[in-house]
Amino acid sequence: MSRLGASIAALTLSLLAMSGQAQASIEDKDVAKLTSFGGMCANCDLAGRKLMNAKFTGANFAKAILIGADLRGAMFYGSNFQSSDLSRADLRGAEMRGANFTGANFTDARMSGIESSGANFTGATLLRVDLSSAELHAAQLNGANLQKARFTNAELIAANLSGANARDADFSNADINHANFQGARFDGARFRNADMTGSNLRGALFNGADFRNADLSMVNLGGADLSNARGLEQDQLDEACGDSATRLPSGLTVRPCNGIKGGRFMLLREVPKAPPAPPAPPAPPSPKKW
Repeated sequence: MSRLGASIAALTLSLLAMSGQAQASIEDKDVAKLTSFGGMCANCDLAGRKLMNAKFTGANFAKAILIGADLRGAMFYGSNFQSSDLSRADLRGAEMRGANFTGANFTDARMSGIESSGANFTGATLLRVDLSSAELHAAQLNGANLQKARFTNAELIAANLSGANARDADFSNADINHANFQGARFDGARFRNADMTGSNLRGALFNGADFRNADLSMVNLGGADLSNARGLEQDQLDEACGDSATRLPSGLTVRPCNGIKGGRFMLLREVPKAPPAPPAPPAPPSPKKW
């Protein structure tokens, strides 16, 4: 509490009892409580605190210490947690909408099932973090340390992992549509059964990565090194494209990309024929003569 000190005075803290109905019994002990935070609590120490379902709205917790904190179901809306320490914190089921975690430390944190939209994890450390079944839509993970992180069954739609270090990370069964992996490292990573449709893998390294049954439809492999990747089949590569700098296992090939623009591309495919015109409706019956 000593480090909370004067900075906590600027913090908006309210405890709201949610009893469900106005006539609820006063002896009902199953009353949900919600702790709301706003204002400024930079550098404050909340290590190990019980903050389940806490709501952080427009709050500034830059460089805050939240080591081992219980933040299950917490809501982070437009708040700043830049360079904060959330190592070993429990964030399962948390919501992160437009929150800033640039440079934050999440080492060994539990983050399965989080819902994130546009959250910024640029340069953050997510070493050995469990992000299974997480929703990381448009998340900024560029330059992040994702070594041995678990993204199994996660949604990384339009996520940016460019320049990230994701060695030995597990993306099995993940939905990685239209994500940016450009220039990142995925040595030993697992992409089994992952849907990578439309993603940009230009210049990324996949030494020993496992692509068994991964969907590579419209994936850009320009300059990517997959020479020692495992589980790649020619039919997977037939749905992708690359260039002369793409490195593949012996015996496999990839077609050149056409119409590259801004890291995206379109494979020229046969346009399906238009369906036949439906038959003309029957003529109305002739009026009866009496």
